[in-house]
Amino acid sequence: MEEHNTGNEEGGSNPEEIKNTSEATNPETTDPLNFDNRIPMEDLKNAVANIKSELAKVIVGQEGFIELLIVSLLIDGHVLIEGVPGIAKTITAKLFAKTLKTDFNRIQFTPDLMPSDILGTSIFNVKNAEFEFKKGPIFSNIVLIDEINRAPAKTQAAMFETMEERQVTMDGTTYPMDLPFMVLATQNPIEQEGTYALPEAQLDRFVFKIKVDYPSVEEEVRIIQTHHERKGKQPQEQIDHVVTPEQLVAFRANIQDIIVEEKIIRYIADIITKTRNHPHLYLGGSPRASIATLNAAKAFAAINGRDFVIPEDVKRALVPVLNHRVILTPEREMEGMTTESVVGMITESVEIPR
Repeated sequence: MEEHNTGNEEGGSNPEEIKNTSEATNPETTDPLNFDNRIPMEDLKNAVANIKSELAKVIVGQEGFIELLIVSLLIDGHVLIEGVPGIAKTITAKLFAKTLKTDFNRIQFTPDLMPSDILGTSIFNVKNAEFEFKKGPIFSNIVLIDEINRAPAKTQAAMFETMEERQVTMDGTTYPMDLPFMVLATQNPIEQEGTYALPEAQLDRFVFKIKVDYPSVEEEVRIIQTHHERKGKQPQEQIDHVVTPEQLVAFRANIQDIIVEEKIIRYIADIITKTRNHPHLYLGGSPRASIATLNAAKAFAAINGRDFVIPEDVKRALVPVLNHRVILTPEREMEGMTTESVVGMITESVEIPR
């Protein structure tokens, strides 16, 4: 979805409004561009820049994709990544995980995969004559699930508790996940043979659905050139850790303190509510979509060095938040309309707070 910035008419970009907001949060300053007075943002901005810089060593383009991954990490969310094969969905997710000084596991979903293959299973220990729980690959910090729609519904449903409550319950015992915990799942929208569509309840567990498209011609040239210059070296060898779990905890705490005015909250509520009775949509966004939009908008504000949310932050969050939460009516879908275009129509119809 295109972002619009037409000066004072778009709201939130009025210099006088920014000045008033800054002065309200810190009466001692009169500089409208000084956003770091109330909440320290410099370390967070530097960490985001470092992640982007590391990934740029290997990944060409995909700036929007990478930024959404970072935002999801900062708000403790999971991400569903959709795109055709061969456009670096999996490698970007793997390299993104390597920029964090945390554990990483990859799980390849297949039609014969069972819940115990993911969560773990109880094994009888002959030495002490007791059952012991052997943890599965889901017990990690960053988990990449490749082709999540390849596994049957029973296996997909095994992820519900883990993604929502950050725990696994097995044989009456609850095993908490180590934090941070983030699921990056990929799926191919083209090849549907042998796949199982994710139910709406599981889709709602993902904070974002990111649609990755083909690169431009210029980016394609750079991709080929970068591959040639790497001379057979593995991409993982070029990526270093730049963020620790301790830093991530501090960044998430800063984001929770971001200022959100009541008119911004009402702006979000008005947009999400309109998705529920729009003639082009069969299913609208839930309150969970409203909360996801709020959290994402706060993260967008933070990585841009502000301690308050403006309408543009909300607009940037809406499409990835609603991509998988709203469903077009069959008539609109047959006409070739997309969820992005409908979300754009709804956003334009709601008055921007001033």
